[in-house]
Amino acid sequence: TAASGLIPQITGMMGSSAGVAVYSPALTDFIVMVKGKSHMVITGPGIIKSVTGEDISLEELGGAKVHSEVTGTAHFVAESDEECLEVIKKLLGYLPSNNSENPPVVKTGDDPERIDKKLKEIVPADFKKSYDMHEVIERVVDQASFFEVLRRYALNIIVGFARMDGHVVGIVANQPRIKAGCLDVDASDKAARFIRFCDAFNIPLINFVDVPGYFPGVAQEHAGIIRHGAKMLYAYSEATVPKITLALRKEYGGAVMGMCCEGMGVDLMLAWPIAQLVVLDTTAAVNLIFRKEIAKAKDKEKERAKLVKDYRDKFANPYVAAGLGYVDKVIFPRETRSLICKGLDMLESKRQSRPPKK
Repeated sequence: TAASGLIPQITGMMGSSAGVAVYSPALTDFIVMVKGKSHMVITGPGIIKSVTGEDISLEELGGAKVHSEVTGTAHFVAESDEECLEVIKKLLGYLPSNNSENPPVVKTGDDPERIDKKLKEIVPADFKKSYDMHEVIERVVDQASFFEVLRRYALNIIVGFARMDGHVVGIVANQPRIKAGCLDVDASDKAARFIRFCDAFNIPLINFVDVPGYFPGVAQEHAGIIRHGAKMLYAYSEATVPKITLALRKEYGGAVMGMCCEGMGVDLMLAWPIAQLVVLDTTAAVNLIFRKEIAKAKDKEKERAKLVKDYRDKFANPYVAAGLGYVDKVIFPRETRSLICKGLDMLESKRQSRPPKK
């Protein structure tokens, strides 16, 4: 039963695991480790020292800090055994008993039509300024219902469970405060695994998008960003649960597909008025497309500014994308919660069957 993946599986680690027992992460959906008490390793410090000469303690090798911040194996960290059990209880409250059931509905008393005017203040229109995406999520979902998963790992993306009008949803969101919200190898792995879990257990997905692209650099390319980055694309494209995406500000480049837009099977695509759904940042696009015109101009900066304004007015706004059918509705920030709740109601009966596998 465990290997079949038909039921949600959670491991609370109150001791150490070594050797073959460590393969449990391959079958376990969520792991909770107790700080300073639980450890996971393939081979212990003694064997490592005798084989490679490396001297390291068990805590430094496979403690809760390592697996929650470096490897991404531990989804939650508890201070004690009692807290470990409380985390498991809370997590189970968001999950169905098996893959044929829907998650439990718990009425929170939070009005689905609630309007929040502060959302516009939280997200600056200046794309060079960052903000904390947690504040947006907390204001859109039912109050005090967001339960973040892997909150110490791959901080440039946020995943977790929440409730919207009492119904469980999975949240996937870029975090502009870290790496400007770019997708990298670790963020892609983290999000793809969470998306697949939500799809397996009938949990709708809500995506908050503010992404400038995949994170550039030699280290990322050599770490396999092409292979890892694609995991989010196939996780979204094969997911049959309701998928709602909100573009807050930036939606640039290939990362647009990675965050579930048109072409990835999104059911409802929303955008705020300040959102830009384009291949490149406006200034970068102008510098590339109009480089000859800028080079010939007497006042290059004035000409560049004029071209940037014209380009932004013509292409870099959500109304152009809406006119092409890539955005279903451009909404005011204050309407976000209300319209997502209505979208979930509309998609509640969504059923999508796939060809049987061998």
